[in-house]
Order: sequence, then structure tokens, then C-alpha cells
Amino acid sequence: MQTMPLGRTGITVSRLCLGTMTFGEQNSEAEAHAQLDYAVHRGINFIDTAEMYPVPPRRETQGRTEAYIGSWLKARGGRDKLIIATKVAGRSTELAYVRPFPIHPDRRNIEAAVEASLRRLQTDYIDLYQVHWPDRNTNFFGRLGYQHQPYPDEVPIEETLEALADLQRAGKVRAIGISNETPWGVMRYLTLAELRDLPRVASIQNPYNLLNRVFEIGLAEIALREDVGLLAYSPLAMGALSGKYRHGARPPEGRLTRFDRFKRYSTPAGAAAVEKYAQIAERHGLNLAQMALAFLLRQPFLTSAIVGATTLEQLQTNLDAAELALSDAVIEAIEAVHATQPNPCP
Repeated sequence: MQTMPLGRTGITVSRLCLGTMTFGEQNSEAEAHAQLDYAVHRGINFIDTAEMYPVPPRRETQGRTEAYIGSWLKARGGRDKLIIATKVAGRSTELAYVRPFPIHPDRRNIEAAVEASLRRLQTDYIDLYQVHWPDRNTNFFGRLGYQHQPYPDEVPIEETLEALADLQRAGKVRAIGISNETPWGVMRYLTLAELRDLPRVASIQNPYNLLNRVFEIGLAEIALREDVGLLAYSPLAMGALSGKYRHGARPPEGRLTRFDRFKRYSTPAGAAAVEKYAQIAERHGLNLAQMALAFLLRQPFLTSAIVGATTLEQLQTNLDAAELALSDAVIEAIEAVHATQPNPCP
């Protein structure tokens, strides 16, 4: 398994990261531990979670994902060999049950959230602590266009960054990152870090896959010039790029079948693009999911792709993509589809 530096932190992470948001909803604790064991066996040292997981979020399951990782860490040991990433929730009314005050990435939320995550994870420190989404009303979670409608109570990025800096000084967090951010947001974090001698963000976790290459438009240059690499989530478009939903199939265990919140990957335009990519894979004797992941791993702005699975078989297939080199003919065919159907599921 190849590795990459995590920004300018001195931390090194595997090019594939184990995503865990199914732990506690679609996967039991035993299944979660089996996935973690297998991933580490295959050379994965990077594990990503969040305080709100599993997904879809529910009061009854909130924090269960971190707890499953924590019980695994306690049983297996080897904490110093792993890079554990988690996230504090952004502005939300849906998650009002998480804390007894409004959910924002402000100081009191960040301080409360990190302590709860440390307890559930059964660790003294978090390697990468990320802001899950901005407090601003901006274009993320499937929105392309930006409409300027500021909230009157927006938490300034300065407050968020200063609170994260204090966690780093206290030794509770090694590095900080952001997620679902925009080019303006990334540059604001970087500017404040430079002006106020605060820690730089090390990474940005945004969606990136063959159906959504929006990251390339405004964020790729920032990622490369500023060493804020992409941690790509939904690299298989919530399973759409596995091919299991082709021709209208709806397997009962699939996330796109079970959960409406992922419907942006179930559009007619998305299905049409998946079919074209699947045909490329078939012509070249490739597994569609592995082709989709291998394409991401070619990108110079990518630090790591976050792969999740509900079965060990799926996880094995995904991790095997790390060994796949795509030919020029495959890349040309992928780019031809993208040119005619760019970003059908942003």
C-alpha cells in the first residue's frame, strides 16, 4: 500500500483510507472489527470516522461508530501505528440531540465534541480532527451554485481555528482538517493561519468520483499549491460505481436503495454515465469499482481515497484497486465520457 504525506504535518497516511460510517447501522461491532483487522492486514493505517456516525444519523446510534473503533483499539492495541481521523459536526438542527446547545463549529461545541470522541475512541489523542462542514450557508452537499445568504449568527472561521489550535497545543489533536469546504473557505483558513500563527489545515475531505469531479475546478490548484490534499469521500458514488444498480437494479442491502439521503447518486443522468463507465471497464476486462478507484489514485491532488464497505468481499475488491494501473486507452475513454457528461451527480 502506497503512502502520502498529510499536508505539512509530517504524518504519513495510506493512499486508501478505511471509511467507517456503516459501523453501527449496516455493520455490527463484530463486522466492524473484522473490517478493521482486514484493512490493517492489507496495509491501511488511516481510519476515518465522525462524531455523528453512523449514517443516516439517529439519536439512538449517534457515536456508535467511534465506539466500535474504540473497542477495537482497546482489544488490538497498536494505536501508535494508526492515523485516526474524526470530525466535529457543523451547523445543524437535525443533530440537536448531540449536545444541549445549538450545534455549530464554535469553541464550546468543539471542546465538548473532542472530549466525547476521545472517550468513545478510547484514545488520548486524535491524529486528524476535521470540521465536518462549514457554518456558512454555502454550496456543499450537492449544491453547485452559490447564493449569498449569510446567517446572522455565523461562527467566524477565526473562532473555529483558534479552538482547534488550542486542542493541538493541549496534545489532544495532532493535525486539523476541513470537510465539504469551498475554495474561499480553504483560503480563509490558510490566510488566518499565516496571519495569526495558527495551525494550517492539512487536508480537505470533499466528494470526488467519476460522477462528481467538481473538486478539479476550483480546489485542485489550492490542494497542490498549498499542500492541502484531498481526502476523497464517496469515491464510488455511494456504490453506484460498483455497478450493482445498473439497469434499474435495487439490491435491498444497498445504500441507494435503503436511504433517501443519497438520492443525488440515483439520477437518470448518473445512471447513464455509470453505464458508459461500466462499458469501458468491460471492454478492457476491468472491475468497474476498481477502475473508478484507480482513476482517483492517479490524481496528484489526492492524498487518500476513503473507501467504505458493508462486506469483507467488497472491501477486498476496493483495496485491490491500489495495485491497478490504468492504461492510456482507459484514461482516454474515461475523459471522453466526462467531456460529454461532466459531473452528472455533483
